[in-house]
Amino acid sequence: MSILLKPTFREAIRSATRTLYGGWITTGSPVAAEIMAGSGLDWVLIDMEHAPNGLESVLAQLYAVSAYDVTPVVRVPFGDGVIIKQVLDLGVQNILVPMISTADQAGRVTEAAQYPPLGRRGVGSALARSARWNRVENYLDDAARHVSVFVQIESVEAVDNARSIAQTEGVDGIFVGPSDLAASMGLLGRQSHPDVVAAVKETFAQVAQCEKPFGVNAFDPVQADDYVRSGAEFALVGADAALLARGSEELAQRFITSPGQPAPDSY
Repeated sequence: MSILLKPTFREAIRSATRTLYGGWITTGSPVAAEIMAGSGLDWVLIDMEHAPNGLESVLAQLYAVSAYDVTPVVRVPFGDGVIIKQVLDLGVQNILVPMISTADQAGRVTEAAQYPPLGRRGVGSALARSARWNRVENYLDDAARHVSVFVQIESVEAVDNARSIAQTEGVDGIFVGPSDLAASMGLLGRQSHPDVVAAVKETFAQVAQCEKPFGVNAFDPVQADDYVRSGAEFALVGADAALLARGSEELAQRFITSPGQPAPDSY
């Protein structure tokens, strides 16, 4: 019996004829993950850095999205080799690692994601969902083909090193995080500031020289469109928690009256 794994995010980007648009799953909820996966978006980001997620909840969300034509990417909390090994053994094929500022950091991440001799990932595929318990033929030999590694540039230092990070063997793509980049530039909470936008586009230019794909987080549609015009090949354009927060606020504004105003008629 042999099982085929889905194409990686790397392959999805290579075969795409347009920018791939994704949704961020931050609530830790399999139900929210399934709703996002069935929306028609191209990819979803299951977050372990800023969301209440551990291995068990990530696994539940992988199950929830698996029935849909969407590519799941998991962001680990940081570039720790043990966490990367555990997440890959869960069957995650695409990882995003935050706060990568140097080529040396990127190299340690890619080594953690691949078996020897390419890297130092621990071998446990017979016990793990990654190889579907040894039902994926030649998984150990082909593991590099089944895993894609994306790293996140989100500091001034990282922008300065963007080209060398992108050139690191095993790095499949670069994702720019304007929020933390803005903070590192002394512009906390001002990710649309012209200086931040310029730094994002400078990163794009450096990565493009390495012929590696690059993407960005941009919830503002106008800003997202601008980054796509600048070449972004994938973009996060919304999050479950943000959609729920803004949507519920709109309901409150629509149906709850201001002080001194008459109550709306009941239905």
